Amino acid sequence: MNFFFEVLITGLLVGIMYSLVALGFALIYKASDVFNFAQGDMSLLAGLALVGFLTIMPLWLALVCTIAVMTLLAYATVFIIFRPLVARPPLILFMAAIGLAFLVQGIGQSIWGTDAKGLNIGIPDNPIILGELFLSSFDLIFGVVAAALVGGLVLFFQKTRTGRALRAVADDHEAALSVGIPLLNAWAVTWVIAGIVATVAGIAWGSRLGVQFSLSLIALKALPVLILGGIDSIPGAILAGLVVGAGENLAEVFIGPYVGGGIQTFFPYLMALLFLWFRPYGMFGKEIIDRV
Repeated sequence: MNFFFEVLITGLLVGIMYSLVALGFALIYKASDVFNFAQGDMSLLAGLALVGFLTIMPLWLALVCTIAVMTLLAYATVFIIFRPLVARPPLILFMAAIGLAFLVQGIGQSIWGTDAKGLNIGIPDNPIILGELFLSSFDLIFGVVAAALVGGLVLFFQKTRTGRALRAVADDHEAALSVGIPLLNAWAVTWVIAGIVATVAGIAWGSRLGVQFSLSLIALKALPVLILGGIDSIPGAILAGLVVGAGENLAEVFIGPYVGGGIQTFFPYLMALLFLWFRPYGMFGKEIIDRV
């Protein structure tokens, strides 16, 4: 039983990092109806930028400069790429997001090269013994950081004027415009927030796996999370990330040995496929019925 809880807690801590990636998708889709295919590439760019800045400045200043880079990317994305595409069909916006993904990859490759880079921000990865449980200090620290970020976002959207304005834009674009909320500015703030989330995710995964271009594929790990939680639901992204992280870890440890291992790579997609039979819109997604 102790081993079960150890595997479960480790999976939940990994699931928090999945939630971070899925949260970026949900934020942007909820505010602007854009499925941001470039979310994983934004995490990659943040990791590359931080590695580059760390060579010439201390950590705190490198983090500030990295967030500044992501902020510039957010405003450039909204006002240069998506502004001319307002009111266009969703497929056009999706193709623009795919183009943005390749553009971000190209920028990262041209500036920092294609070699894998180590990222060490001074967080130890030592075993922590809690009773009879053995946990990773790195996972625990980033779990706390991710939980604090999610809690801060919840307070921001619930308690601040800007957060309430962004919620209004997400619920009804036309109604938000009618009361004087500038749509493009709201989109830009949402993309900035998604950029900060991508920065934290890039640091977490880059410190664990190294900053390499395969890091952009972590967006694919967020797809089952979005299906389970609902693509437009922020609470759903958080809860589903925990479910996916715990589910794949438990499956790999307790089912994997009976099927030859490797179940961790596809088990989240199997979970999402089974869940679609019962809840096509996810746990917290909105069911939309178009009347014709």
